[in-house]
Amino acid sequence: MENAFFHFLTEGKPVSCADFGHGHINDTFLIQTDRGKSYILQQINTHVFRYPEKLMDNVVAVSGHIRKKSHDRSSLNFIRTDEDRYFHVDETGRYWRCYEFIPGLCLEKPETDADLYECAVAFGSFQELLSDFPAENLFETIPEFHNTPSRILALRCAADRDLFGRSSGVKEELEYILSLEPTVSMIRRLLESEEIPLRVTHNDTKLNNVLLDPVTRKALCVLDLDTVMPGSVLFDFGDAVRSGASTSAEDARDLSQIGLDLHLFETYTEGFLSSCHSLTGKEVENLPLGALTMTAELAARFLTDYLEGDHYFKTDYPDHNLVRARAQIRLAQDMSEKMDKMTAIVDDHFNRQKSKLQEFTG
Repeated sequence: MENAFFHFLTEGKPVSCADFGHGHINDTFLIQTDRGKSYILQQINTHVFRYPEKLMDNVVAVSGHIRKKSHDRSSLNFIRTDEDRYFHVDETGRYWRCYEFIPGLCLEKPETDADLYECAVAFGSFQELLSDFPAENLFETIPEFHNTPSRILALRCAADRDLFGRSSGVKEELEYILSLEPTVSMIRRLLESEEIPLRVTHNDTKLNNVLLDPVTRKALCVLDLDTVMPGSVLFDFGDAVRSGASTSAEDARDLSQIGLDLHLFETYTEGFLSSCHSLTGKEVENLPLGALTMTAELAARFLTDYLEGDHYFKTDYPDHNLVRARAQIRLAQDMSEKMDKMTAIVDDHFNRQKSKLQEFTG
């Protein structure tokens, strides 16, 4: 690790090193130097990301584009190596990268409505700053990641194979997810027909991927760009709502406590639309569908993994994936019941933001 760090063109020599963060994929370290500079050094997990050089092409291009268009610290700044690359391959074949450390705060759950609003502003700004980036130039680090029809097909196949004899116990769950297929396949069809544009998407819009200023609690930047790929803004908006506006944990057992908090949905919508002004009318119209689609897709993935013997998601007990699937199904059901209210909220805030922009420019 120390040898890897010396290959990056940093300021000063390292004087301390410590494990950093709570990520489950890459090994991450905080390095401090004798010149008072701090850096993040990461070993890229090549079992998850099989093409690390192309991954780094993605993150460097996207972060550089954001940095050129913004006037603050709104993007990660990756450090070149002595071989004029943004990664180093050590003698054992491990891939390393390094970027400037930005002090801040990451939250697993919003502590206030303002925290959720700022996370929405961050992801909206991320989308806005990349609205003119050619998404087709990006490499798919995880192919077909948000291909919802493909995810549901995989669930059908897992149920038909029934390798672990679990299908008979999940008939209701399976029937519900399959019943949503025509609805939650719509975004994919809109992309394929070019009714909505292909955009740069983050694809992991959890709240803990936003760095907040620890004093002002304002958003500083979006983190974890490894899953940045071509996709739809509806995926990013939808997954953030799924994770940030639910009334319960992702694996809650008590289904009566699970639902969509409309107040949190409105808070996120307001923040997102306040900073993202390049959406088309078709995209705005389908933002609520994005939330339902991402929730149903994750339910399908959890249930597929349960039927296939729990080989993908980490589990803490035997039916953990089934519990997760049922929680997402209940959330999807509540979203379906509240779709008209969600649509009204989106329309209201979109029209407000449009009026503000007209006043500002007029």
